[in-house]
Amino acid sequence: MHTVTELIHAVADGNLPHAERRNLLVAATGIAAGAGLLAVAYPFAASLQPSEAARAEGGPVLADISTLAVGELRTVAWRGKPVWLMRRSDEMVRALQQPNPALADPQSKRSEQPKSCANATRSERPEILVAVGVCTHLGCSPSLRLDDSALNAELHAPGGFFCPCHGSRFDLAGRVVKNVPAPTNLEIPPYHFLGDSQLQIG
Repeated sequence: MHTVTELIHAVADGNLPHAERRNLLVAATGIAAGAGLLAVAYPFAASLQPSEAARAEGGPVLADISTLAVGELRTVAWRGKPVWLMRRSDEMVRALQQPNPALADPQSKRSEQPKSCANATRSERPEILVAVGVCTHLGCSPSLRLDDSALNAELHAPGGFFCPCHGSRFDLAGRVVKNVPAPTNLEIPPYHFLGDSQLQIG
């Protein structure tokens, strides 16, 4: 077995036997081909990564709802927007499923939402609300009001959302009340469940 230095000197002096010279050339060719393959593969692999624009736009976000309590509102960030996650009680769900003349668009015909959420609760599962927490008037963030007697009476439900900026009000499905500044219901982002305890937004 020759060392690398010995092989280099043998090749330079022309003293390397034919068989060893052939083996050395095959090994060197293999190394060069491997290096070339890496040089070509790296830019290709890098091109499969999301672009800067795509990263800025924001990809899907996973959210754990396994510990989300009834009446609890959590916020996760998606595409620079606050997305609310809320577990509704049976009483809340029943109230949402009742006709309510106070709502401007109870069937959400003028609202942004996935087809799977075109129902009274505006959700894939009645007990889980997923909504963009931004008022459709001027982009303020409404607050959850579960103990507001005036809001509860207006909505005929145990709670709703109130926007402190200009007084817009929404029920627990994000449906807007009539005659307030907000023109449409809250946005429902695209999402789907990955099981009982996790969902993906986007």
